[in-house]
Amino acid sequence: MNPKDKPAGQPFAVPQGFSPQAQDRLPPMARADMTPAQQAAADALVAGPRKAVFGPFIALLRSPELMSRLGKVGEYLRFDSVLDARIRELVMCVVARAVGNQFEWLMHAPLALQAGVAAPTLASVAAGKHPRGLPADELAALELAQEVLQHHGASDGSYAEALALFGEQGVVELVSLVGYFVTVCWVMNVARTPAPGVPGLSALAAFPP
Repeated sequence: MNPKDKPAGQPFAVPQGFSPQAQDRLPPMARADMTPAQQAAADALVAGPRKAVFGPFIALLRSPELMSRLGKVGEYLRFDSVLDARIRELVMCVVARAVGNQFEWLMHAPLALQAGVAAPTLASVAAGKHPRGLPADELAALELAQEVLQHHGASDGSYAEALALFGEQGVVELVSLVGYFVTVCWVMNVARTPAPGVPGLSALAAFPP
């Protein structure tokens, strides 16, 4: 979508996924329309490290208890995991590409670059290609994440490599990070939660049929 094509009076946003239907099924709620439980959950999210109700939490707010509990899981995996930020951000980008989620891609690709992931690596991930010349820890994380996403498990070789680099806790947290981000991406894909446009960064393109 080009910014000049946006509807009059609407902020430029990238439609979720690759559906021709861009209508947001679960748009942001006005505070006056929230239940007391929703208001409390929203206030807790704003008071935490995320500072706002955005992305998957817009849709998840329809189930405030789920949003709060899932948000705590994501808060740990994103901000407090034993995994290095570079590894976490790369894995998040791999998940966003695998499930075609524009929001998480546009949010985490810049963060991955800031954390030290090379631009050619992200370009390869965006194109659905296997990046070349990766550091050992990025390669191990990428291969484990991709195997879990594609085959719902891991080969002995990939597991052993990840275990040697990240330890048992790191492997468990890496796999859990994949699962958490698949969950929130699916919620946004179904809700068609739009993603904010990021200057200089292209949205994901659909793979050729």
